[in-house]
Amino acid sequence: MLTTLRRIVLAFGQEPELDSALQTLVSQVKRAMDTECCSVYLANQELQHFLLMASDGLAKDSLGQVRIGFNEGLVGLVGQREEPINIANAQAHPRFKHAPEVKEEAFNAFLGTPIIHQRQVLGVISVQQTESRQFNENEEAFLVTLAAQLATTLSSAESRGVISAMCKRVDKTHIRAIPGASGLAMGHCYVSRPLADLRRVTPTKQGSKAKQKKRLRIAIARTYRDLSKMRSRMQGTIPGETLDIFDMYQQMLSSASIGDDVEEHIDAGWNAESALKLVIDGYVVQFEAVDDQYIRERAVDIKDLGNRVLLHLQDYQQKHTRLPKDLILVAQEVTASMLAEYQHKNLKAIVSLSGSINSHAVILARALGIPAITGVGDIPLTGFSERFAIIDGYSGEIFLSPSAEQESHYRRLMAEETELQQQVRSVTESESVTEDGTSIELLMNAGLVAEFDHTMKHGASGIGLYRTEIAFMERSSFPSEQEQVQAYRNVLTSFVSQPVVMRTLDIGGDKTLPYFPIQEDNPFLGWRGIRVTLDHPEIFLVQVRAMIRANVDQKNLQILLPMISSLQEVDEALRLINQAYQEIQAEQARIIEKPQVGAMLEVPSLIFQIPELAKRVDFFSVGSNDLTQYLLAVDRNNGRVSSLYDAYHPGVLRALNLIAKESAAHNMSVSLCGELAAEPGGAILLLAMGYDKLSMNSFNIPRIKWVIRHISYQHARQMLETCLQLDTAVAVHQYVDSQLDQLGFGGFIRAGK
Repeated sequence: MLTTLRRIVLAFGQEPELDSALQTLVSQVKRAMDTECCSVYLANQELQHFLLMASDGLAKDSLGQVRIGFNEGLVGLVGQREEPINIANAQAHPRFKHAPEVKEEAFNAFLGTPIIHQRQVLGVISVQQTESRQFNENEEAFLVTLAAQLATTLSSAESRGVISAMCKRVDKTHIRAIPGASGLAMGHCYVSRPLADLRRVTPTKQGSKAKQKKRLRIAIARTYRDLSKMRSRMQGTIPGETLDIFDMYQQMLSSASIGDDVEEHIDAGWNAESALKLVIDGYVVQFEAVDDQYIRERAVDIKDLGNRVLLHLQDYQQKHTRLPKDLILVAQEVTASMLAEYQHKNLKAIVSLSGSINSHAVILARALGIPAITGVGDIPLTGFSERFAIIDGYSGEIFLSPSAEQESHYRRLMAEETELQQQVRSVTESESVTEDGTSIELLMNAGLVAEFDHTMKHGASGIGLYRTEIAFMERSSFPSEQEQVQAYRNVLTSFVSQPVVMRTLDIGGDKTLPYFPIQEDNPFLGWRGIRVTLDHPEIFLVQVRAMIRANVDQKNLQILLPMISSLQEVDEALRLINQAYQEIQAEQARIIEKPQVGAMLEVPSLIFQIPELAKRVDFFSVGSNDLTQYLLAVDRNNGRVSSLYDAYHPGVLRALNLIAKESAAHNMSVSLCGELAAEPGGAILLLAMGYDKLSMNSFNIPRIKWVIRHISYQHARQMLETCLQLDTAVAVHQYVDSQLDQLGFGGFIRAGK
């Protein structure tokens, strides 16, 4: 049964065209279940109906024509109830809808199950039979399992190009996705191709068959040469039988069958990448459908070989590509390294088909003031290539090839946004104090790039979070103590007489070192932060010594301990910090200042040990991103659940309020670093809670300062009291946004002023 399921799902995922994919599917299911009819209906959310897309058993001329409303018929009932419906005599059921054009009068037994992905019904798959009977448990289990796997395949990156016409949420010129970083931009889309991965190739037809064949032959020749070089390099270092894999690859490349098959697909109109995908995928389906484990595993070799050829195809194409002067970067998933690569190449905005609003690339985009949209979903990359676009980072809207009216409208909004930014910049060097005299320090987060740029202060009164791990990540080995001293001194001297909070090495989770790999099933709950450095005191001591040595003449260093979950960790870290201090002090002829030490409150357990923690450290810093993640049990980088991640969740707000109250009760300074601090609504609520300092990317400091200078502390308190009484994140958002509008801050949460 599992082999049959795997074969059916694999075959569906490899089909380049929707009609043939669905038709093959229903025929295979009908055969596998030994029934008389199998049909697939896909949901149209806009028109609120299911469309009969494929069937083996119903009238062929009804395909693409028969529509069943969400509230009609047995198919509609399956969608409404979101569970299987198994009926022995369908025509006697009160919800049966007679549609003469499908010619199903002979069928009585009906089994239908919904195709659901992330709580949304994508469609219904059903089987029918003449005999009046209920389908048995095994048959029902088979169809339910198939529907679940089919849903994943329909929504997976490799099949988005196949089913985009039915599954996409919007038309080809107006796309609504998830806003990642606010702002407006216009420009031409440049598609950064993903790493060579045939699964991500969207089958595309293209002219110039001779050109496509030439590209293919060049790529195959280069791949063949690469394999020869690899074999030569490896010879003598690995067993001879292991080298056979390179010989096998070369034999396959030399085989006329593969090359001929790919060129046949090119003759059918497909471009070289698509033709390669279709041929390799065909081989993979054949191999993976076989019961023999050894033969199935050879499918991996086929895929690897295909990806190697694809890499050269993409490299060849990339060399002949020119960047537009008004660059909008589009990729399957824009990464921080991509952003760094294109940042100084007239980059106006980024669009990421996958990923989340909390990815490092989006966080970096916010820090740089670059509009970003993420979670676009099932739109083929080819749909963006070289098209002029408007990016609305406030609403998450993308307008491809916009009309003259749309372009004019957004140019006006961009002019208003520029005017608002100029007003905001006027308070850059002013104090951060409310209309009725309550002050709060605004600090900057730094360290997203290895080189610190002191010109990007934007009115910050210090550094509230300096991420030391970035300098570790951009190397091939751990930096020496002297190298760290130089890096830290550069930062400390940029903020003379102002606090600089340096977080000790915080790796693990989604931050790894290429020379110190950490492989875990659940990295965010694993070996990360202080857990790593306490297990490796040689790394911790070198870093802390470098910090203290860099601070000898500056006296503005504060050390922050990340990912603290117990008091024992604090005690051990303080012991090592004291050891490092004594070692440096012994080298000095005068008494040097011992830096303050703080603990990050990002693990929920520590919230309930604030009284004990206050006796050990000098200050608290709340890491709201991780705290939110742990309180809500949501991996913020997991696209399936990232929508549940929300710092305005009532539970999160009440936890933050409790931390502020407990800190005040024990006379502890408490700051917050996280995305919440950089949002106007979030900053107002945190001010009202009693946080002393907020730390954010420097680009946002002027606008948060503007907001604070144009609101009273009393009004902020009223907003907080109301929010703490609300019971859903949606209600909090609606209330906060309405208040921001009334206060005249609407331009910070939407396009224009």
